Amino acid sequence: MQFVWQHQGTPVSMKRFLTTHGISMRLIKAVKHGEGQFVVNDQVKVGTITVNNGDVAGLRLANEAPDPEIAVSHQPLNVVFEDANWLVVNKPAGLTSVPGPSDRTDTLVNRVKGYLLQTGAPNQRPHLITRLDRDTSGLVLVAKHRVAQSILADPQLNATLHKSYLAWVTGQVQPAEGIIDQPIGRPTESPRRAVMATGQRAVTKYQVEAYAAAEDVSRLQLELVTGRTHQIRVHLTSLGHPLLGDQLYGGDQQLLTRQALHAATLEFYDPFERQVVHFEAPLPNDLSQLPV
Repeated sequence: MQFVWQHQGTPVSMKRFLTTHGISMRLIKAVKHGEGQFVVNDQVKVGTITVNNGDVAGLRLANEAPDPEIAVSHQPLNVVFEDANWLVVNKPAGLTSVPGPSDRTDTLVNRVKGYLLQTGAPNQRPHLITRLDRDTSGLVLVAKHRVAQSILADPQLNATLHKSYLAWVTGQVQPAEGIIDQPIGRPTESPRRAVMATGQRAVTKYQVEAYAAAEDVSRLQLELVTGRTHQIRVHLTSLGHPLLGDQLYGGDQQLLTRQALHAATLEFYDPFERQVVHFEAPLPNDLSQLPV
């Protein structure tokens, strides 16, 4: 696979040219160590490389073979969008994002690998850009090759990545909208996190969308400014409104037996298509049956 851009301006080094286009130093070093080639005007270049005005320059990389350490799963995968660079999937609740001690054979990564093999994708090593807790449903973004992963990791482009969540909690949340800016840490060896002064800064924006007085349940829309583990779950618990069904954080189990959290929308600037792309995931049945 080859990725090139036309340079306009004064001469620059190849390293400066590539980093300007979001290519990470890690990937540039990998190419220097033989994992690919630098090209200028369709010619392979080595040594000290200068990119001049009007040149078309970039990287040429081998396709990525599947990771033999990752098992293949052919269980269903709900694909919301796919092109040569990105895969957006709607993850069901109950499915772990990446292989770990609790499951190494049927996680989202295992299913994506199976899907890429089944569809004959040229690159068969998926790179998860976003992740969700096992019992959170909704949208996950996957880069289909290492160049897409590298570019979206660039701080300027990563800042265009916006995710919104829907959550259901017990009680009427007051005020009806706000920003929770409370550090989150891990006080014990338990998976449970908590707001604590020695934790990492965590910021969540929220807005109450509806409240069902009869059941005393609120539906909120939230946006993560930071991305800490269990961030929404911890922040809402700190307000005294844990997610419905969230056993780990003391959520009410009567209406739901998994955390009532759904990654509803995903938006980012696609540097390949040079436009902002937006995706939405419908509610799964268990959440659509909640009272609000």
